[in-house]
Amino acid sequence: MISEAPTLPAAAPLSPAYRRYALTVLLIIYILNFLDRQIVSILAEPIKNELHLADWQLGVMTGLAFALFYTVLGIPIARFAETGDRPRIIAVAAGLWSVFTVACGFAQNFVQLVLCRIGVGIGEAGCTPPAHSLITDYTPKEKRASALAFYSLGIPLGGLLGLAMGGLIADAYGWRTAFLVAGAPGVLMALIAWATLKEPRRQQMNADLAALKASRPDFRTAMAEIRSKRTFWLIAFAAAIKAFIGYGAAAFLAPFFFRNHAEELTVIAGDFGLGLTGFLGVALGIVLGLTGALGTWMGGQLADKYGGRDLRAYVAIPAVSTFLGIPFYIAGLMADSAVFALIMFAFPPILNTLWYGPGFAAVQGLVQPQTRATAVAVLLFIINLLGLGLGPLGVGAVSDFLSGPMELGSAEGVRWSLMIFILFGALASALFWMARKTIREEMVS
Repeated sequence: MISEAPTLPAAAPLSPAYRRYALTVLLIIYILNFLDRQIVSILAEPIKNELHLADWQLGVMTGLAFALFYTVLGIPIARFAETGDRPRIIAVAAGLWSVFTVACGFAQNFVQLVLCRIGVGIGEAGCTPPAHSLITDYTPKEKRASALAFYSLGIPLGGLLGLAMGGLIADAYGWRTAFLVAGAPGVLMALIAWATLKEPRRQQMNADLAALKASRPDFRTAMAEIRSKRTFWLIAFAAAIKAFIGYGAAAFLAPFFFRNHAEELTVIAGDFGLGLTGFLGVALGIVLGLTGALGTWMGGQLADKYGGRDLRAYVAIPAVSTFLGIPFYIAGLMADSAVFALIMFAFPPILNTLWYGPGFAAVQGLVQPQTRATAVAVLLFIINLLGLGLGPLGVGAVSDFLSGPMELGSAEGVRWSLMIFILFGALASALFWMARKTIREEMVS
């Protein structure tokens, strides 16, 4: 049980105009978060060729090296965010990951690149848990899912910019310059966040910091509350499986096209006056990013519309949409035509991003306000350790195995590795559907 919090001064209400401004600033920061996280995907093949890396090393570089520190540090930072100044936590985090992204451009070998990616992960650990908690305080409950979905637009839009910008800059100036350009804007946004984002409880903090800290449950109590929510764990592991698939696919879709459709894409790229890396970055950015943004927005709108009538909609929406995305992935992987493959890959992002708004809103509502940042951190710990940490590494390792001992070659190896992982989407769908049984009685706020 959470002990009753001491009475604290009420936070000053935020105007609708300021709320829109703050959400926009947080969205831009999250776009840069995912841009810096995902740009390495489109740069993977040029990096592999210059540094002579195996696919499993690409998996470590794109996933595990980042995810280990990102996930481990997320929880202690979230505990600090339960009573600390959340805008300033976000600002420091943005500045830190941006500096390490720039440092990636100077790496001379695999170890140096991995260390820089670890630094990016350390910085990005301080972004989403305090941001979700802050957005929940900024926003009325009936608009919570759409507000969190708006923030989550940073995932597809950041991926879009990372792929498109990274590919074009890599073609023109090399992959090292792409890292330099990607990291610079985050420093500016860190300063803006520090100077202009309001902490709704700052008045409370100034009035009685000791009372505010006393209102926060200790970690054991917070975890006891989270452990008691069966719905939370079903959502968490369903989302982790989706991330396992999504991050693995994101890391190796560009290599898939390089190895299976390079000749066709080179001709098409030439028609547009672009190099292969630049064209593929733009094409994948549009196909995955814009459609993912559409799905993210739709998920928030659907959750706010139907979740108010029946809380089960928060998990039914991702259950159905996740399952529907599987056939499109399979069709794209099996296509002989690069153009047809790109068209097929445009549908899964719409369906697979529908869960962001309803899923994150459900997690915020399943726990008391004093536990929200911690709940998000635990959720992200599971999602990113299993998904981001093991997804790219798993796809790369299976690709190496199929390419080498199984003698399929690198083109077919990456194709069938992706195929194997995508089929796990059926399990994620089932877990979301199972959460329908308990979400109504476990929702508290």
